[in-house]
Amino acid sequence: MTLSFDPNTISLPVGHFIGGRLVPAEAVIDMHRPSDGKAYAGCPLADAALVDQAVEAARETLKTSNWGGMRPRERTVALQRWADLIEAEAETLARLEALSSTRPVGHLVAGDIAVTAEQIRFFAEFADKEGGDLVPTDDANFGMIMTEPYGVVGAITPWNFPLSMAGWKLGPALAAGNAVVLKPSEMTPFSTLYLAELSVRAGLPAGLVNIVLGDGPTTGNAITGHPGISKVSFTGSTAAGAAIMTNIARTGVKPMTLELGGKSPQLVFADADLELAAGAIAGSILSNAGQACVCGSRLIVEAKVADVLAAALVERLAAIRPGPTWEETTDYSPVISERQIARMDGIIRAAIDDGAECLTGGRRLDREGYFYAPTLISGVTATSPAVLEEIFGPVLTIQTFEDEEEALSLADHPAYGLAAGLFTRDLSRAIRVTRRLQAGTVWVNRYGRSRDHILPTGGYKQSGIGKDLGRDAYLANRKSKSVLISL
Repeated sequence: MTLSFDPNTISLPVGHFIGGRLVPAEAVIDMHRPSDGKAYAGCPLADAALVDQAVEAARETLKTSNWGGMRPRERTVALQRWADLIEAEAETLARLEALSSTRPVGHLVAGDIAVTAEQIRFFAEFADKEGGDLVPTDDANFGMIMTEPYGVVGAITPWNFPLSMAGWKLGPALAAGNAVVLKPSEMTPFSTLYLAELSVRAGLPAGLVNIVLGDGPTTGNAITGHPGISKVSFTGSTAAGAAIMTNIARTGVKPMTLELGGKSPQLVFADADLELAAGAIAGSILSNAGQACVCGSRLIVEAKVADVLAAALVERLAAIRPGPTWEETTDYSPVISERQIARMDGIIRAAIDDGAECLTGGRRLDREGYFYAPTLISGVTATSPAVLEEIFGPVLTIQTFEDEEEALSLADHPAYGLAAGLFTRDLSRAIRVTRRLQAGTVWVNRYGRSRDHILPTGGYKQSGIGKDLGRDAYLANRKSKSVLISL
């Protein structure tokens, strides 16, 4: 199967998906393709009235279908059919996603789309395997903890992995018996719309999955502040997460799951397998051009091997094949926007002006679109914006240490604690350092998630509240009730 396609001939599902059908809408937000910078479409903007319509459709569907109260295995089977259809329609989903996003089409079918289907199957199996608990009481009483769906879950997903992030939200919420009103990023909405269409084709009740398009200030605020939405799940920047918390507090109180920003360290000790470390570190910064919240963008390496590791990284970072996301041979992504290119370049220039050395990259690639060369910067200070700010691009800084305590001190970011990497052959050190790293996920002698969906993801500090993936995500979509019966 060849996945390369003509970006000018693809048909786009423009509108909102509410109550099981595409609702036509006038496009008001201009959209540009990252691969060539060309304007190609527009995104509608759902106002509060349209969000009301989506919430009402979700609530009505929960009543008429009894989705949350049916035999749990029926939910499992319906979600598994959806996962099957996602795989069957992988080529169409890949083209829709590649067109507007930074994800190369060649990475999508076996990567993002296959993983999304796996995630939905994974959560589907929780529906009839997770329940309440009988709890110990005295002989005169009978105690139990019951769980039940929240009702309508509001979800907001980012632009960097549109389908994967939609799967993170939809899988556990639906398996747990809820309906969902989801807003994808206004920069990458089309694959999520088609994903929702597939849910109805797979036999899920129409109105269970509703997609409203728009921006954060208008559509996002209407979702997070809506009284008919009982729980919110968001993945995105820490600043946006703080704005969501403020809006929820202003309009009421409801539970939320927030997976937010990161500035993740990768610690390399002198005894590490440097070849393995170099491959994993380069892979982290090159994947999606560093546009991932868990990107390991701070290299903290023992001084005695810093030069050797830096040379290996320079070689790997230079061996890229940039190209349009709609060409199957492309393996290096564009950056999402012109604005992001300018912001990233400004941070790099400031670091160099402050005495840092750019070992490779530090420039825009000479081609159409929003492409930036993978960049490695050494000699940065602990207070440099290149070290402190989440750049969200292919920029890696190097800091060196002499001993374990200094390594941990450098790794401890004042605001973020999403993920961390650790490279060492010393098992005792690996366990000792892992215990002290302030991060919600630690990878040892690797960097990046696997397909083990049982492992939850979420951050410390300002990197988030609650967990996505794993049993934690399913349970976060059900509320508990304590029951005590006198006998």
